[in-house]
Amino acid sequence: MISESRIRQELKQVLEQTTLTGMGQREQGKVRDSYKQPGRRILIATDRISAFDCILGTIPFKGQVLTQMAAFWFEQTADIVPNHVLSVPDPNVMVVAECAQLPLELIVRGYITGVTTTSAWYNYERGVRDFCGNRLAEGLRKDQKLNQPILTPTTKHEKHDRPISRAEAIADGLIDPVTFDAAADICFKLYQRGVEIAARRGLIFVDTKYELGKLNGKLVVSDEINTPDSSRFWFADTYRSLFEQGKDQRKLDKEYVREWLADRGFRGEGKPPLLPDDVRIEAARRYIQAYELITGREFVVDDEPVQKRIERNLQSYRA
Repeated sequence: MISESRIRQELKQVLEQTTLTGMGQREQGKVRDSYKQPGRRILIATDRISAFDCILGTIPFKGQVLTQMAAFWFEQTADIVPNHVLSVPDPNVMVVAECAQLPLELIVRGYITGVTTTSAWYNYERGVRDFCGNRLAEGLRKDQKLNQPILTPTTKHEKHDRPISRAEAIADGLIDPVTFDAAADICFKLYQRGVEIAARRGLIFVDTKYELGKLNGKLVVSDEINTPDSSRFWFADTYRSLFEQGKDQRKLDKEYVREWLADRGFRGEGKPPLLPDDVRIEAARRYIQAYELITGREFVVDDEPVQKRIERNLQSYRA
């Protein structure tokens, strides 16, 4: 685990955005910058952090964690379903095959929790019992394990993600039944593999978001997979006691930042509060710890400016 002083040093040299020339058509998402080339796309995970559909600032080393964690999980799940990865030429970069993305984000939940307006617990607290087509029992408590994992899709191309059921997604013309059911089956298998690997590392794999696309007519996993941005991880050894006491779980994911914002009244409307350096450092520490615990690998950093290193490693990928 790298030191707090090294993380603090990185506060002044985070990768907020990229401006690469000769790499193709640039597009900017909430977290990733991408450069589109014929048949492929260069995905660069920056250190930007978003929550409640808003970009909030940066977290040191976050982009490197996301790319290397996703690469690990793509390797661990390649026997379940193909993915879009062609190569990983840099700690922050994946070169991927261009896919036709499904217009839904597919969230698999094994526990009822969360503070965002699309989370299961936020909706349950407000009386929702039919959540994305899943009937939730009365008397559930925050952070309780569900009898079986559920799938709760959301829309992707609206100002704010909107929970949606299978029936609604089909009725709205977003997806056909055969594709939805095939994607759902893949997502449940991916989640179960994540549960098994996390358990061996002393962690609970709480929930996660998957994005799938079609490549040559077949479904593939795309974007990211099982990262601290798209997933929740809790420590298994204290889960039961904390749950029984009604206390918050020990977390290794972006929920730490979401909760800090929610505690200050921000859930996506208005101007978000500025993240203090101590919050950014703690978030970075958790991201790095999650990477090391889950992969069993040391998180290695260097002192070369990130964009300079990326440019050097992408020389052979110029469009």
